Amino acid sequence: MIDPATQQDELFMARALLLARNGLYTTKPNPRVGCVLVKNNTIIAEGWHERAGQGHAEVEALKRVENAHGATAYVTLEPCFHYGRTPPCAEALIRAGVVRVVVAMQDPNPLVAGKGLALLKQAGIKVRKGVLEAEAKQLNKGFIKRMRKAQPYVTSKLAMSVDGRTAMASGESKWITSPEARRDVQKLRAASGAILTGVETVLADDPGMNVRMENVDVEQPIRVILDSRLRTPSTAKLLGLDGRTIILTCSVEQYKIDTLKQAGAEVYFIAADNLGRVDLEQVLSFLAEQQINDVLVEAGSVLNGAMVQQGLIDECIVYMAPSIIGASGRGLFAMPDVSAMADKIQLQFVDMRKIGRDIRLHFNVQRQSVQKQQASDQVQ
Repeated sequence: MIDPATQQDELFMARALLLARNGLYTTKPNPRVGCVLVKNNTIIAEGWHERAGQGHAEVEALKRVENAHGATAYVTLEPCFHYGRTPPCAEALIRAGVVRVVVAMQDPNPLVAGKGLALLKQAGIKVRKGVLEAEAKQLNKGFIKRMRKAQPYVTSKLAMSVDGRTAMASGESKWITSPEARRDVQKLRAASGAILTGVETVLADDPGMNVRMENVDVEQPIRVILDSRLRTPSTAKLLGLDGRTIILTCSVEQYKIDTLKQAGAEVYFIAADNLGRVDLEQVLSFLAEQQINDVLVEAGSVLNGAMVQQGLIDECIVYMAPSIIGASGRGLFAMPDVSAMADKIQLQFVDMRKIGRDIRLHFNVQRQSVQKQQASDQVQ
């Protein structure tokens, strides 16, 4: 039997997580955080973090109540203890007279993890952590990965026919999926800090790579193009749109660099790999340095294949249309080195749902080290 107090904590934390989702499209590069203040089993105030530089969830909740003395604070992330663009939330809770703090998860930054909770305990406040922790981690998986591994969380978005084709042999791909699926993609873009593609996609489709959602507050993601030889046209559509466009290259041709900068791009040098292309691991490290938590890959089979083989994609979201294109159509992942079943990339099924006439499939990508161990176990 579940303890009633535990049930109560989970109930209020679920509300805090729901509030945190209000910042899904706007808090980048900060985490999404919600807070609920409760006294006598009744919610007396709520708050969430809306965008970087503005009040954190705890401060926003405290602003909405005259007297929080004796209250319990439910917060989806450990209250901060340091001065940044805003004062420490742990100190604000102490000054307000809160007597108990329940957190879903500890701060993932190894330099500060646990220090906010320690400050609360030193002030005599009761602390409980780990309530609905899995749900809180899912909400901020990109922030967690950047803090712990100095890399963003990478999702590849793909659209295909039933027979696994993304386009005709000619490259024609508009439109494989339904308008409803394409609207759903806008939500993925809005929740991402950057949208990543290769120059071949820019040359073939001249995409906008921006969020197009009406009546929704969105921080536009950064558009990132991998362009080893600087073939991006200065007339490309995305260079004229609001927001940042970054081109990552291993070329040092100054004339091309200057031309693209004049057209509105930021151009940065990334060392080449052994094939003369920008090194993909360094690309992700660079994006983490730009404080990007979540990257959405919208690219062709070559870039997707290279990234998944190097273990750089965390999850795949595939929109499958009820159509057949045929064997001459283009595939999802170009992986010329995969010739044996033991070399396959294993996916873990997460979710499936119908979007318009299409089906959206959600998979996590298993790490290569795990796959190799599984293959070894089978051999033994």
